[in-house]
Amino acid sequence: MAQDVMIGLDVGSTSVKAGLLGPDGVMLSGFRAEYPTARPQHNWVEQDPDDWTRLIDQAMARFAATGLAARVGAIGLTSQVNTHVFVDAAGRALMPAILWQDGRAADQARQLDGQITPAQKQEWWGAPMPLDASHPLARMLWVAQHRPDVWRQTAWVLLPKDYCILKLTGAVCADPVSNFGLVDQGLSYIAELLALVPGASDRVAPLRPITSVVGQVTVAGPFRGKPVVLGTMDAWTGLLGAGGTVEGAGVYLSGTSEILGVTSQKVVPTPGIVVFPECAGLRIHAGPTQSGGAAQSWFCQTFGLNSAAMAALAASSDPDRPAPVFLPHLQGERAPLWNPDLRAAFLGIDAQTNLADLARAVYEGVAFSARLVLERLEQSAARRNDLLNCGGGGFQTDLWNQIRADVLGRGLRRLSVTDPGLVGAAATAACGIGLFPDLASACGQIARYDVTYAPDPARQARYNDLFALFQDAIAANASFNARLVALTAKAATPGVSTPLPDKSS
Repeated sequence: MAQDVMIGLDVGSTSVKAGLLGPDGVMLSGFRAEYPTARPQHNWVEQDPDDWTRLIDQAMARFAATGLAARVGAIGLTSQVNTHVFVDAAGRALMPAILWQDGRAADQARQLDGQITPAQKQEWWGAPMPLDASHPLARMLWVAQHRPDVWRQTAWVLLPKDYCILKLTGAVCADPVSNFGLVDQGLSYIAELLALVPGASDRVAPLRPITSVVGQVTVAGPFRGKPVVLGTMDAWTGLLGAGGTVEGAGVYLSGTSEILGVTSQKVVPTPGIVVFPECAGLRIHAGPTQSGGAAQSWFCQTFGLNSAAMAALAASSDPDRPAPVFLPHLQGERAPLWNPDLRAAFLGIDAQTNLADLARAVYEGVAFSARLVLERLEQSAARRNDLLNCGGGGFQTDLWNQIRADVLGRGLRRLSVTDPGLVGAAATAACGIGLFPDLASACGQIARYDVTYAPDPARQARYNDLFALFQDAIAANASFNARLVALTAKAATPGVSTPLPDKSS
């Protein structure tokens, strides 16, 4: 029997997504389940790592029930990155995972960033990439300073997919793309950088190529012995899964955050943009924002709506009357501003403003933040695209997709599968066991598209004016936000990290 079905696993910011994908990219069975996120004190964001593995077990049980286990050739993983798990030599998590949104290590990041020269950044990464509060070194330094008991017991600092691989196979490994802030352009750890935090070099996992088979499933059941392929980070995997394997391609992903990327061998050093080291023949320029779907979720939770109700509400707003300008910086901003002190705001509310206008403003504000990234990306990659491939859960609302097309002034071609990370993970798995010669061939076979959204020239012109106001508003509010954040931190009641449950019994 042909083993031409792949399992893709995606450990995201809010949920585990899994798919059983056929050789033509058709989803034969899918799984999605959310897990809780804790915010025990100001700027802390945490998850229990074993929530991820618990849901992976549930996904595998569902797939086992399909009767297709014998056709499964391999399992590929992807996950959120800049989320870190500190584990001991037995593979046990010593504290909750520190999520990518967590800003507790901002002071440590500033300290470390001040020890790195622009010339070193250029040499290591090919671009002036900042070292921020989500950087693994900043997290390591914070734990060493504030949780020395944990630091002494830490054998490995792992990303979510690597923690899950450890639990599935017993293997300790990492890939260079997911560790882009720690590796150089030659895909090796930067010894000089790791030396800034004593003990860091002893706690990073061995690097393997992303298409490596790193082990076999050791858990009892029909998937026992199935090869597990290492994979890489969600952004890179999703960009590939949505069509980023072609030189010059532009991709736009929307989930908890917005992530845009351009595949280009050309590099024009541009502040605020991440240029991944060349891997599998691809060099991807990318920019992740802090809040995309997270802004929609915040609005829905605040006003007691679901996403469909929010979309209907926004559609009732008069599109010819400018809505307030929304700054979507609910917890700072990443690309291209990299400022953890920025905060969200509605600007320009008047007596006629209603809830529908605010809903539309949220859609527009997220689209403006994506345009800010895209402009820097196209400068970095020396490439402009009139058509962007797009995908992710945030692209399921037609109105929002059209607003994005109008704001960006680009056509948007949507991936037919909701989760591009699953497509990319499955393609990586297929490539890892030799079903395809390379990732471009694998993704080209599996990726499929359904709808294309073309920009409306009249609305594009109006959005150009609003985008200028959006940028001015960020600059005008920066000082106020910094002072407000300082007051918030001063007033915050000290908390403690959410304890992990005792799993010894």
